[in-house]
Amino acid sequence: MTPGFYARRLAAPGAVLAPMAGYSDAPLRQLAAEEGALWTVSEMISARGLVLGGESETLPLGRPYPGERERVVQLFGAEPDILAEAVRRAERWFTPAAIDLNLGCPVPKVRGRGGACLLQTPEVAYRLVTAMRGATRLDVSAKIRLGWDEDRSVEIAQGLAAAGASLITVHGRTSAQRYAGEADWEAIARVAAAVPIPVVGSGDILTAAQARVRQQEAGVAAVMIGRGAVGNPWIFRALATGEDVNPSAAERACTALRHAELHAAFYGPDRRGVASVRPLRKVLPRYLPDHPDLRDALVQVDTVADVAAALAPLLGGVPPAPTPARAYAEHCP
Repeated sequence: MTPGFYARRLAAPGAVLAPMAGYSDAPLRQLAAEEGALWTVSEMISARGLVLGGESETLPLGRPYPGERERVVQLFGAEPDILAEAVRRAERWFTPAAIDLNLGCPVPKVRGRGGACLLQTPEVAYRLVTAMRGATRLDVSAKIRLGWDEDRSVEIAQGLAAAGASLITVHGRTSAQRYAGEADWEAIARVAAAVPIPVVGSGDILTAAQARVRQQEAGVAAVMIGRGAVGNPWIFRALATGEDVNPSAAERACTALRHAELHAAFYGPDRRGVASVRPLRKVLPRYLPDHPDLRDALVQVDTVADVAAALAPLLGGVPPAPTPARAYAEHCP
């Protein structure tokens, strides 16, 4: 990959898949990319884990889906030397299109090791970005919140831009707010108007219509979508094409089944020797919010065959295929 990734991608319409721990793994990124996401962002990866924790290129958080493109790897950390080496390893192992620094995670277990706590000492965050820029020719970006417990977003964004960030994503809440209340898109707009680099806005985008309004009113280069994309990858197609998409129940069921197959293929057998899809129990019902009658079955699935059986009422009642590799092909066009 070469510098200028963000500028090239932002030349086209569309939206970005947010990094979400436990959600934005390779299978979900694959579905979002196929539907037209400008780029996708990995779950955050510990820089210390990459450098000092014995991780390798097999790490699922960083490993791409075969043929995956337009994927940004997100790191978190608080030490310039460690982050610089983590950038070099991430580039060598995971072939990302760009590298992002997490300055927005408010989870207590991350405090002191990176994430939003660095918004209390932004000068440290600036040094981190400078160190990361010195370790790669790829674009380096940062994802921030408005501040720790008060809005300092313009000041922090200007410092990050001066340190060499190619793009900044702003989530419109402080760390103290966690996910309470509403995202402040007026604050995001102030950041977009105050820095010379592209700004992506994030927070409470659940529909394509909301995304269009927020992008226009805030003057951001694009919007980033998290929860609104889980079980709804079609939101990226709508924003890439300008035409709203309303998939049928059968199409939603087919995509849910394909998500299960992608998951089983990527992660392979677990310790029981089963290609389990248990982590998708929290995701699959979101493909079919209008079918609560299927929820009980979907939150108990273990295998792709279980998913096919649970979705059979929407797939023509076809019995589950005997192997995961055949399920989608036999059930869906």
